[in-house]
Amino acid sequence: GSCWPFKGHQGQVVIRLPARVYLTAITLQHITQEASPSGTIISAPKDIAVFVTQLALLVLCSKGLDAVREEETLLGMFTYNVEKDPIQTFPLKNMLLPRAFSHVKLLVKSNWGNPWYTCIYRVKVHGKMENQKDSTKGPD
Repeated sequence: GSCWPFKGHQGQVVIRLPARVYLTAITLQHITQEASPSGTIISAPKDIAVFVTQLALLVLCSKGLDAVREEETLLGMFTYNVEKDPIQTFPLKNMLLPRAFSHVKLLVKSNWGNPWYTCIYRVKVHGKMENQKDSTKGPD
């Protein structure tokens, strides 16, 4: 029953990766109903969106100021199904972004009915590290 809980049925977490990664999939894990101390898994996340985040430097020429803002790009929306395996992997739409990223945002939009909290047990991010992508290319 040891999880990362957040209040209510909605929440988010931004994961800083140890290196820049070309993302391919995300895996979410919750416990089974049999393993749950309460005997239910209504605290499991249900509807989830995955974003990559990056900082953008904006130069405001007319005022001579620089500004930094965070930009997000949606890579996928999926539903964690409590009737299926507790470890579920979802492919991400990385074709739109042929770049590596260092931050992933997991936005939980709903859970399976617990009004007080939502639990996340494990999140895995899949992909190739930026410096490994070049080494896997064949001869030109």
